[in-house]
Formats: sequence, C-alpha cells, structure tokens
Amino acid sequence: MESKVEQIASFKATMGNYPTGVTVVTAFNQKGEPMGLTVNSFASVSLEPLLILWSIDKRVFSYDEFLKVDKFTVNILAADQGDLCTLFSSKVEDRFSQCEWKKSELNLPVLSNTLATLQCRVFSQIDAGDHTTMIGEVLHIQNNDKEPLLYHRRTIGAIPEEFYN
Repeated sequence: MESKVEQIASFKATMGNYPTGVTVVTAFNQKGEPMGLTVNSFASVSLEPLLILWSIDKRVFSYDEFLKVDKFTVNILAADQGDLCTLFSSKVEDRFSQCEWKKSELNLPVLSNTLATLQCRVFSQIDAGDHTTMIGEVLHIQNNDKEPLLYHRRTIGAIPEEFYN
C-alpha cells in the first residue's frame, strides 16, 4: 500500500501525463477591476442547459474574489498564446496591462485572439477538497478558427502540425 505522500506524487504524475487544453478564466471583482488566472481544470457538463465547469484552488490569491462573482469568462487559449498562460499563472499583479482584452457587452473581461470564449453566469459552486468547482451556464460563445494550446507533463505547447496530416 502506498503512503499518502507516494499516492499524491503518483496522482500528480498521472494527471500531469493527461493532456489538457489551457484556459484563462476572467471576471471583474467587486471593485470593478479585471482579474484572471490560468486554469486547465475545464470541462463541459451539460447541453440542457449549456453548462461548463472549472476548479479554483482555495490557496489562490483571488479565490475569495472569484467566489463573489456572478459571471465569468472562460478564454480558451490558442496555440500561439503561451505567453498568456504564463502571465496569468504568474504573481504579476496588473496582468491586464500586459495583454490585449476588452469589456464585452455582458460586462465581462474577454481576452483577444483566443481559440474561443465562453461567457457564463455562475450556476453553482461546489466545495471539493482543496478546490471549489465553479459551474457556469454559458450565455455567449465566440469561436475562432485556431489551433489549441495544450498542457502536458508540465509543458505548454501546440499539437505538432504532422499530427493533422
């Protein structure tokens, strides 16, 4: 039987070997300031209604602020947006001054030139261990014809072009 430390290490290795897309979740805090963080725990949940989910670590500096929002945007990053992944996972305070973004008609911060954006209303928040899972009802979708940015084995990158041939 594995010890708890060994089990956690094994779990991290297993999940790190599972490739995922990369998103940046954005919202406005209670002061009206944009905030955002890099997230790879993103998935679809339901078609009726249209629901998605993502999880936020309770230790993240913006955790309490994200729990107070009623809307958020999931910005699915394109293959050429590794810099945004790095920026929004850093400790840089004014992240939005270092990237292109706009305020949407739904009054949400939306990053520019992404693969897609899903603007959502908070549907549910579920306590899940050291994270909270945020379920959002999709209000607006913007798709762009781009390739995705992927996260695999602690590395970000694009799908090799030969994969498509």
